[in-house]
Parts: sequence; structure tokens; C-alpha cells
Amino acid sequence: MKVAEIVKAIEGEILTPPAVDVDLDRAFAADLMSDILVFAQPKMLMITGLTNPQTIRTAEMSDMPVILFVRGKRPSEALVRMAEEIGIGLLLSPYTMYETCGLLYDAGLPGMGKLPIVQQS
Repeated sequence: MKVAEIVKAIEGEILTPPAVDVDLDRAFAADLMSDILVFAQPKMLMITGLTNPQTIRTAEMSDMPVILFVRGKRPSEALVRMAEEIGIGLLLSPYTMYETCGLLYDAGLPGMGKLPIVQQS
């Protein structure tokens, strides 16, 4: 799914476009960057409510080209500049994470699918 299609589906906003015109093939939503690192894949959309430098670094390390911030949270100008320098696109959604994910799923952007149940210690 192209960035423009994502923005249209969620009535969102582009803060900064990704460095390359990318076609995202799935999405993953979490506020724990450790979860994102475990499941990250190239061409995956990161959906989060965290607007701190760790989100940019996590996306960079994981080759995730676009971050979508939910709950109407607007990151600082410093964070936007950081993303621009690296080439990571930043989008905003006025919806909650749950509603944003539902809108994107309805628009045709799949998630990770069924994951194994893992016992936590």
C-alpha cells in the first residue's frame, strides 16, 4: 500500500515522506519498541503512539521506511528533522491505535497474521 493510500484511509497527515516511494506490504502496531524489533520486516509500516527518538532508531535498525503516529500525537520538530535526515517517512493518525489498525486492515493492508503463543517467564 502506498503512503498516499494509507493517509487517505485514516484521514491522516504526512509530516515527512519516506526517502523512496515504497509500497508497504504489512503493518505492525506496538508501543514497545522491543516488540517491534522482534517482528520487524522491510516494507512494514510501524504504527505507534510513542513520539521519541527510540522510534526513529528502531525503524532505522529494522529497515522500516514509515512510522505512523496514532492518537493525534505530533512529534517534536527535532524528531521530524531526525526522520528526514535518515529518510524515514512520518505520518499522523487522528484515531486511536485500535481504530487506525482497523481502518488500514479494511483498506487492504494486512498485519503479521497468526503468531505462536509464547510463555513469558
